[in-house]
Amino acid sequence: MNPEVVLLGPADVRRLADRLGVRPTKTLGQNFVHDANTVRRIARLAGVAPGETVLEVGPGLGSLTLALLQTGARVLAVEIDPLLAGALPGTVATQAPSAVDRLRVVAGDALQIGDGAGLLALPGPPPVALVANLPYNVAVPVVLTLLERLDSLRHGLVLVQAEVAERLAAGPGERAYGVPSVKAAWYAQARRAGSVPRSVFWPVPNVDSGLVGLVRRPPPSTAARREDVFACVDAAFAQRRKTLRAALAGWAGSPAAAEIVLTAAGVDPRTRGEQLSVEQFAAVAQARAALVPDVS
Repeated sequence: MNPEVVLLGPADVRRLADRLGVRPTKTLGQNFVHDANTVRRIARLAGVAPGETVLEVGPGLGSLTLALLQTGARVLAVEIDPLLAGALPGTVATQAPSAVDRLRVVAGDALQIGDGAGLLALPGPPPVALVANLPYNVAVPVVLTLLERLDSLRHGLVLVQAEVAERLAAGPGERAYGVPSVKAAWYAQARRAGSVPRSVFWPVPNVDSGLVGLVRRPPPSTAARREDVFACVDAAFAQRRKTLRAALAGWAGSPAAAEIVLTAAGVDPRTRGEQLSVEQFAAVAQARAALVPDVS
């Protein structure tokens, strides 16, 4: 822990926001954490190691950024608001002058991160951890996109809306289990890592928040493409009250075809999607590829 890093408190956050003329917007889902103990706790639970490169999405005014730098890690901060992106290096220079060389800021949309044409390339060593206070309206797409495009990410901890945390970490048969649960499980093991009170945010949100820990794991062993597995998942939960025989009828070609595919995959056609693990969805997609000739 680096004692030379001075974390931000509520008065510091308000003063910094006033100086920059920042007014949090619902459009960008901006709710800034202003409690030093909370960001310290997040950095600790994330298990960030000195020298590790951490990707932080939406650093905002820099509260969590400073806590991550305090661990000795390198921080690669991606901020969609150009004003906040431009101000972050100055905040770190003031609060943590010895850590300035361990911060890199990229102004851009985290959903555009990637190595392909037209995507947002990240500078420096690839990040191995994702630690972020994610805007509630884009939390799931950001997590899934980054896990898909950044193979270097090995672990992470994200602060999200409590309902989103439940969905990401839910297992088969649980009430919150759904599309985000299955797709996240393709890439990583997700777990609930605690709750965060509304009072540590400015402005105070009207929803509760939770922490989700992520540990990368190999995808299911299957001959099916990820895109085909995810299409199966989407179809199954689009009509989650129906049995898979009915819910997958359009995806498989007909109810009868769905039954044949499910049976071949070892899944009872009377089962509902909420009962299947990501491995079972992969088996279903693989069976469809083998049995239905028009699969591309």
